[in-house]
Amino acid sequence: MTIAVGVIVRRIKEKIYAQTGQYTIELNDKVIVETEHGVEFGVVCEKEKKIEQTKDVYIGKIIRKANEYDLKRLENNANKNHQAHAVVAKEISAHKLDMKLTCVQYTFDRTKLFIYYTSETRVDFRELIKDLGHVLKTRIQMVQIGVRDESKIVGGIGTCGQQLCCQIFLKDFNSVTIDMAKDQDLSLNTAKLSGLCGRLMCCLSYEHDQYLNVKKNAPSVGSKVSTPGGKGTVLSVDCVKESVNVELGENNVKTYKISQIKTIENNKDNKEKKDKK
Repeated sequence: MTIAVGVIVRRIKEKIYAQTGQYTIELNDKVIVETEHGVEFGVVCEKEKKIEQTKDVYIGKIIRKANEYDLKRLENNANKNHQAHAVVAKEISAHKLDMKLTCVQYTFDRTKLFIYYTSETRVDFRELIKDLGHVLKTRIQMVQIGVRDESKIVGGIGTCGQQLCCQIFLKDFNSVTIDMAKDQDLSLNTAKLSGLCGRLMCCLSYEHDQYLNVKKNAPSVGSKVSTPGGKGTVLSVDCVKESVNVELGENNVKTYKISQIKTIENNKDNKEKKDKK
């Protein structure tokens, strides 16, 4: 087991682990780290913990905390990335490849250039890599990403009016299904439930477990219940407030906490229970 911190590198915000060595490292520290791809600039996103190094888990090493010189070089690299992007886009067009270029980014030491792209089909980019290697004089790594990763890199404003969650704080993408929207009584309009990436919005999963937990103890809509105000019929359930709206009579609707009401078993259920006895 190795003690290491989590570090976010590059625009895709890939998380790697790195040993701290002699340095005292805190969250959000900017660091220069040695990785399997070369020397990279990163931001610490996870405190020290024990990591088991396997063939699938590479553990790098923090060389130093980023200084003023490093930050100036990072700014210079951003200009280099912009120049390389134009070259890569031109070569993709010249080779007539069916792929959409998302972004390009050098490692901190500029020994390797990552090219991120999306494509619905398999792309043969061997000739492209050869030509780019001659022009840019560096190692090239093509990285095919999904549309959610593309939004994470490019960024934008969601329907909530805030920056995309994947750009601000989401480190990993969890599975999001239409059933989550159904459980939360949302309109099953995929156009309204989809984010900029075209996939279901990640935020649908944030409160899903809470809705399920509340509904376990809540009566179903249409069921007969006993309330402090008398017997009635459940019209709706508010999982956020953990309450239900109950019709006690014509034009008489009251709101109660779920803990205040009790479901009335119908005669059929009672008869079945008696038969079992």
